Amino acid sequence: MKKILMAATLAAGAFFALNSAAAEKVRIGYWSSGVSLGYGTVLEEKDFLAKHGIQAEFIHFPDVNAPIKALASGSIDLAFGAPLAGVFSSAAEGVPIKIFAATQPADVQFVVPQGSPITSLDQLKDKKVGTSPAGSSVAVIATTLLQENHHIKPADFQLIGGNESRLAQFLVQKQVDAAALRSLTIEQLDELKVISLGSFADEWKRLTHSDAVPYIGVGAVRSELIDQHPEVVAKVIGALRDTLAWGASHPQDVSKLLQQKANLPARDANIYASRWNSMNQLTFEPTDIATLKRQHDVFVASGTVQGNVPDSLYDDAAYKLANTSH
Repeated sequence: MKKILMAATLAAGAFFALNSAAAEKVRIGYWSSGVSLGYGTVLEEKDFLAKHGIQAEFIHFPDVNAPIKALASGSIDLAFGAPLAGVFSSAAEGVPIKIFAATQPADVQFVVPQGSPITSLDQLKDKKVGTSPAGSSVAVIATTLLQENHHIKPADFQLIGGNESRLAQFLVQKQVDAAALRSLTIEQLDELKVISLGSFADEWKRLTHSDAVPYIGVGAVRSELIDQHPEVVAKVIGALRDTLAWGASHPQDVSKLLQQKANLPARDANIYASRWNSMNQLTFEPTDIATLKRQHDVFVASGTVQGNVPDSLYDDAAYKLANTSH
């Protein structure tokens, strides 16, 4: 009997050891464009995840909404810059995902080409407006702000979707009248001169009467992983923090990495490195959760997002664990 119990104990120990080892392997997905491209490149090329005991498999997606679909299908475990609007919609449909951090503030501006007759956002009715693809956080926030602050309903303008470089091209070719572009992209523009009609931050403050800045990207994870292994997500959070700190203190190295691995021109890479802290962050304090909940309420009220989400969507267990072990 003792031998049987010992064998059973050893078998159970081996089982849990295997499960623990398997949990350390994390499939991380991100959109290979915009802000995510630069941060993802640094995260992938440096060894911060390995130092925290995470064996990462990176999966790149050409579509901004693809990481959400991959989380829903179980193709990836975690996304560090998932589009917030897509997370809300998926959670409302019952997809088992959770938010574990706020990662990308909405550093976005409405712009028109220099010389455009359009001088205010009120004039965008019946116009073509370029944003990130439909369903993205940028598209949802832009639509919400135009409707709520300027009485321009979704049916009153034509949304033209595309990645940042494509939208800049649309402006040059006059295929759109205005566009919602990240401040990073605006600074990177060379030949095209644009005029800002307003920022997401200022428009959001006008709408909500608060100083909170909305988020376009969040850290999203399969519910099963964070429920069963919050310590694994905490390790990822630690690595994400290390990546942020390293990028902030090594702008020249960030630029070199983006030129070598992401094929960015030197000028664009330098600009990205200089705006590192304004585009990337890792936080999930009560004020951040309150802002995310407010965003959901505003999106639902404006009709740009459908359905309610449970409070359990905002899971700070791994964040708190990371703070304890940091």
